[in-house]
Amino acid sequence: MVKIIADTLSSIPVDEAKGMGIAYLPQIVIFGEESYRDDTEMDSETFIEKLKASPILPKTAAPYPHLYKPILDDLSKSNEVEILIICPSSKMSGTYNRAQVAVNDYPDANITILDTPLIGAGLGVLVRIAKQLADEGKSVEEISKKVMSLAGKNRTYFLVDTLEYLQKGGRIGAAKALVGSVLQVKPILGIVDGQVEAIEQQRTRNKALARFIEMVCEQCPSAAEAYLNVQHGGVFEEGEKLADQLSQKTGIKDIPVTNLPPAILVHGGPGVLGVSFFVQ
Repeated sequence: MVKIIADTLSSIPVDEAKGMGIAYLPQIVIFGEESYRDDTEMDSETFIEKLKASPILPKTAAPYPHLYKPILDDLSKSNEVEILIICPSSKMSGTYNRAQVAVNDYPDANITILDTPLIGAGLGVLVRIAKQLADEGKSVEEISKKVMSLAGKNRTYFLVDTLEYLQKGGRIGAAKALVGSVLQVKPILGIVDGQVEAIEQQRTRNKALARFIEMVCEQCPSAAEAYLNVQHGGVFEEGEKLADQLSQKTGIKDIPVTNLPPAILVHGGPGVLGVSFFVQ
């Protein structure tokens, strides 16, 4: 029997994760001396309001090792339980390293930790698929192989209103080259090899959005198995409009619109708009 552990950087709503039976950990959002769990103490809407009003640029911290303890204490009681921890990219988050520290206290437990190259809704798809495979009785080895194979086929692109948050948070990767011209361009960013990279740049947001849609339509298979979804930071109506446009152009119905969690919005900022899908 395989039990899945994930965290809020997978963008799965907390209630859904609990309903699925996934052990779900929070990221920590820090405003100066104040810290908040982003599963129970701060949601995305509250975070955006606080961000806009705060003179302090917030930071994030990965789940502390002690947060794993009650979960691992419970799951490691049975020798029949295999534990699979699915982590966001170690190049963008300290979650993988914190998980490694946590499992050191359980040398006899059967625990596997995956360092996926993803973050956000694409990671959420992997977690849901892993849970489905676990429910079907697949082994950790089988699930891990499927998850990492799919991870390599993911495409995640997004637009941000400003590179300020990514720059100051140190999550901008090779997109640093754009910082000097941040006022002159609207970049299309993507997750490449587990970190944020600049894909293209346009002069206006409208042009960037048009090209954004064009890129998705060029690359995304017109099939449900693409798991195409839209993700956003406090701009639900824009997200809904983008989902409708993509549905019309790709023929994919019922494209989910995902509200990004606070720990991602710390770095992407309010107004971020993104897509995630899997190629064949």
